Amino acid sequence: MRKVALLYNPASGQYQSRRKAVLENVLAVLRNQGIEATALATSAPGSAGEQIREAVRGGADTILACGGDGTIHEALQVLVGTPVALGVVPMGTANALACDLGLPISPVEAVEMLLKARPEQIPVGRVTYRAMDGTERSRYFTVAAGIGADAHLMYRLDARLKRRFGYALYVVEALRIWLGHSFPYFEARIQTQEESNPEWQQISQLLAVRISDFGGILHHLIPGAALHNRTISLVSFRTRSRWRYLLFTLAVLFGRQGNSSAVKMQQATVVECRFLNGSNSRIFVEADGELLGGMPVKIEIATETLTLLMPSNTSR
Repeated sequence: MRKVALLYNPASGQYQSRRKAVLENVLAVLRNQGIEATALATSAPGSAGEQIREAVRGGADTILACGGDGTIHEALQVLVGTPVALGVVPMGTANALACDLGLPISPVEAVEMLLKARPEQIPVGRVTYRAMDGTERSRYFTVAAGIGADAHLMYRLDARLKRRFGYALYVVEALRIWLGHSFPYFEARIQTQEESNPEWQQISQLLAVRISDFGGILHHLIPGAALHNRTISLVSFRTRSRWRYLLFTLAVLFGRQGNSSAVKMQQATVVECRFLNGSNSRIFVEADGELLGGMPVKIEIATETLTLLMPSNTSR
């Protein structure tokens, strides 16, 4: 780590009121170690990509994403497949990847830990989807990609309220969706290492997970999920019953989740999703908490990898 760019969104996260002071403290930690460090404030939605490219052209060997999972997601799209390292500094509303890496919530303490971190090549997920404008696009992800109720949650979230109420807003909106959402079916074909030509199945919610620890109330959502896996840890709901959703959530809270006729967990290699014939339901897809678009959708492990700064205490 010789030349570092700190990427941050000045309009997001839990540190808005004191963001400048926090960033100055983070920069001081780096500069005291002889590292050339600058801060890059995103100027508009989607501006992060070009700002990162410019920093890399200027010699940056490390990008520190100072924010939540959304900021990391933006940096990911540029850095996958390159030797430039990505480091995570938790300053957002949702900090699932930082939690999985075992990073402290304090940005300064997180940077101090990253100074001793090791760069590792990490497989990432890739989701191909239909954007809101009708074009086919793809995005990388490191935390999770979802189709169904969780993506509908991202569709409903108000950015201003999210900045004001933080994680509590997720809980409130999740409750509202549980009470009022219809959980419409779509079709999914799930390929595994044992079954390469599976049949299409009716599913109401699908979540492809890449980390073991989300933090918060869900904590360990799917046993066996891990950043180093070259398979996707998948949970799929084969029911529209809101009570089955509630029972699974309660099982996660108590660490008792398992397979049933309504909810299945498995390791997948490729997942394809499409509308049911004749369906006119609005079914969304999200990745790393960012609303992307809709179906058809394909989820797989990308051939490219990410150079990620892994703290020494991170479990493999």
